[in-house]
Amino acid sequence: QVHLVESGGGLVQPGGSLSLYCAPSGDTFYTATLGWFRQTPVIDREFVAAITRTGPTAYYADSVKGRFTISRNNADDSSYLQMNSLKPEDAAVYYCATKPYGGSYDSPESYEYWGQGTQVTVSS
Repeated sequence: QVHLVESGGGLVQPGGSLSLYCAPSGDTFYTATLGWFRQTPVIDREFVAAITRTGPTAYYADSVKGRFTISRNNADDSSYLQMNSLKPEDAAVYYCATKPYGGSYDSPESYEYWGQGTQVTVSS
């Protein structure tokens, strides 16, 4: 069992930055990939970024490529999502999740454990 807690969300103006943090606890031994997804009332949970344990290799949605950076600490399997040049369309509840080996890094169905989410609001 893995428990995830996100933090770092909040209100930011367009063009601003936020850094999200995901702290895991429990048995993360089989966690291969850490991912971030976001959800709004009109958009179902969509892939934002993911990072593998080995390499590591990072993957990004086209909509955030060049603006967001994902990183991880393999010592405790925590992850950060640095979000720069934020746009109003980035506003959402952001979730971190863990994926075992196998499955698609950009598919929510591949992920096993999820945090409770943190709200990001981008507004002037």
